[in-house]
Amino acid sequence: MEVNRGWSWSWILIYRGQSGQWAQALHRVTGLGVAFFLLLHIIDTAVLGWGPGAYNTLVNIWHMPLFRVFQIVLAACLIYHAANGIRVTLIDFWDKASLYQERLFWGTLVLFFVLFLPTAYFMLISLF
Repeated sequence: MEVNRGWSWSWILIYRGQSGQWAQALHRVTGLGVAFFLLLHIIDTAVLGWGPGAYNTLVNIWHMPLFRVFQIVLAACLIYHAANGIRVTLIDFWDKASLYQERLFWGTLVLFFVLFLPTAYFMLISLF
């Protein structure tokens, strides 16, 4: 009998990790999102070297509705990554924080939604 050792998205559907594993997975994914944005920001700043016309063309692309939605996703990545970073810092520097890890995770999610929902609202109404 052959075992399938290939990578599959199905692990997401069957993953039964605890809150700490989910927090770490989300932290990594949002970190990649922030890094991707920084790469795009470096590229769009470098386009200035080709002159103001090239830069203005690129900036006009960023203002298209599809890219505006990506900006909302970026805001979500930034807010979650920052909130979870605070949780990680508490766990690292407060001895008893590991005892409250799950509560800190849920607190991180509450803080994320409290900060993200108004941000997304104002970003969405600026689309119209």
